[in-house]
Amino acid sequence: MSNSKSAHAQSMSQPLAPTGTDEIYTDRLRIEYLLNADTSSNNDDTGMDVVVGLSQTPKTLPPKYFYDDRGSQLFEQICELPEYYLTRTETAILQKFASEIVHRTGPCELVELGSGSSTKTRILLDAYQQLDSPLCYRPIDVSASILKDSARQLLLDYATLKIHAVVGTYELGLRQLSTAYMTRRMVSFLGSTLGNLKPDECDVFFDQVVAALHPGDYFLLGVDLHKSTAQLEAAYNDAQGVTAEFNLNMLAHLNRRFGGNFDLTQFEHDAFYNQPLHQIEMHLRSRSRQTVTLRSLNLTVEFQENETIRSEISRKFELPILQQQLQANGLVTLNQWTDANQWFGLVLTRFEPTPLP
Repeated sequence: MSNSKSAHAQSMSQPLAPTGTDEIYTDRLRIEYLLNADTSSNNDDTGMDVVVGLSQTPKTLPPKYFYDDRGSQLFEQICELPEYYLTRTETAILQKFASEIVHRTGPCELVELGSGSSTKTRILLDAYQQLDSPLCYRPIDVSASILKDSARQLLLDYATLKIHAVVGTYELGLRQLSTAYMTRRMVSFLGSTLGNLKPDECDVFFDQVVAALHPGDYFLLGVDLHKSTAQLEAAYNDAQGVTAEFNLNMLAHLNRRFGGNFDLTQFEHDAFYNQPLHQIEMHLRSRSRQTVTLRSLNLTVEFQENETIRSEISRKFELPILQQQLQANGLVTLNQWTDANQWFGLVLTRFEPTPLP
């Protein structure tokens, strides 16, 4: 990786350049599709992860299948639930320390992984706006409709903002970040989404992040911290049943995408804290003995009564251990912030790769 970004930086005074899969709305908004516009077909995915996950014991599914348009809308609702402390706690930390983050990084383009409605991003954009420098936002999300809606609203609210949005997974989006619009870049990964990855997957993810950074660039990470089992389980079993609907919607997504016949009434949401592994687990439990087919995958799956599909893990972190993992990938912690209850942590790092011998 080059130590200089001058060859990669594109002047913010120029329109965002199109590619063959872009929609250009104005010289301030470009939406690049790495997934099909209906968010149901991934050019980088044939569904083999579904085949593998449903063919093994115990059965699993990757959490990326939560996020069709309906799933993304449901997750936005989850973030507003009284039991779901994560979003409001992280938001409060950002509101308190955004000016300090911006002071440490200086002007830079903001890349957000899993941006959703970009609610928390506004806090950072407000702080960067105080620097009286160009504003460039590069959200990456699998939901095209949410990306479009949030981008259009952001353009109305920030007169100098330019947006290059990417409809795609983190992996696809990070690979497309070779062109920079500003001298420095900060990649943000908020909401403790890192907890959805197993330890070995975290290592791969950090490799993908640093591949999108140049020395001196920044990575901002939000993580959920260890706390009581009762509080954790309440957050994933809300009284309104929104999380349950979100979990079951994964099966509806698979039905539509892969020609499946999952009967959603024959599965139920089950979430609990696995104390030894320090992780919340979400499962879809079969109410009966049944057979499910996914025609386009040529897959038939047998379920026993009470057999489950693990649809998600959400690992809970300890900041000292996490900082060691980040350091091992060349991401040096500049500062960390938590709330008064020590429920949630925000870590700002700078990419300082170890020179090759």
